[in-house]
Amino acid sequence: MPGFESSTAAEQRFNVNLSILFTELPLLERPAAAAAAGFTAVELWWPWVGSPTPEPAELAALKGAIEDAGVRLTGLNFYSGQLPGPDRGALSVPGVESERFRANIDVVAEFAESLGCKALNALYGNRVEGVDPAEQDALALENLVLAARAADRIGAILLIEALNKPESPLYPLVSAPAAIEVVDKVNEAAGLGNAKFLMDLYHLSMNGEDLPQVIERYVPKTGHVQIADNPGRGAPGTGSLPLADLLDRLRKAGYEGWVGLEYKPGDRPSAEAFEWLPRAARAAR
Repeated sequence: MPGFESSTAAEQRFNVNLSILFTELPLLERPAAAAAAGFTAVELWWPWVGSPTPEPAELAALKGAIEDAGVRLTGLNFYSGQLPGPDRGALSVPGVESERFRANIDVVAEFAESLGCKALNALYGNRVEGVDPAEQDALALENLVLAARAADRIGAILLIEALNKPESPLYPLVSAPAAIEVVDKVNEAAGLGNAKFLMDLYHLSMNGEDLPQVIERYVPKTGHVQIADNPGRGAPGTGSLPLADLLDRLRKAGYEGWVGLEYKPGDRPSAEAFEWLPRAARAAR
């Protein structure tokens, strides 16, 4: 992709989301595949969509696969229901789903701590028909404070993400300001200051936001960035987003964190979906 041969790529720290890339492989083979492609860091959605509390052997097997591959786990989602699929999160959904989220909090924190992971992402839940949105928001704040405390215990940050309205019409956080408002509420309620914004440039572009303005305004509250091109949610260069310029703006605005590659590889093996990024730029420094 034009622009990524410059210092833009060399000055970023990229990781690969193993829940959207390398999914043609079994979960336990993906960390090694990312390493073979030249990456030294990975992130994950919660891998067990049907279970917030998997068997210890399953957790140990994933931990071993990550360690054996020699990659770092730099980001992990809390239980979020069926992803990919109709769900968008669990923590604000009354009943069984929020109970599953609570049961998952310490499991995630302990697993993340065992691998030195310092960023935990908690997705809001969809609006539920017949339930007052204010009730869902109160439940969300209560659960997010619990998650923030668990993250703080292991020296991690809690990420709050905005999705996009066309693909997630029932998800309430579909703008950067909406997510930032929740970040501020969690920090105030928890008194810890470890809640941060997850700036996903694909989702924000789908919402029609002014990305340079979002970067300029919200980098100080941003804990993680994710990218995919738009339209299509493919690799940089497959759509029309000026991602090289946007990453350069992030760097100049003071962002020094990870940039997660959270895009679809298209009709090819995932290992072939990184031509835009020089191999020398894939290993975190």
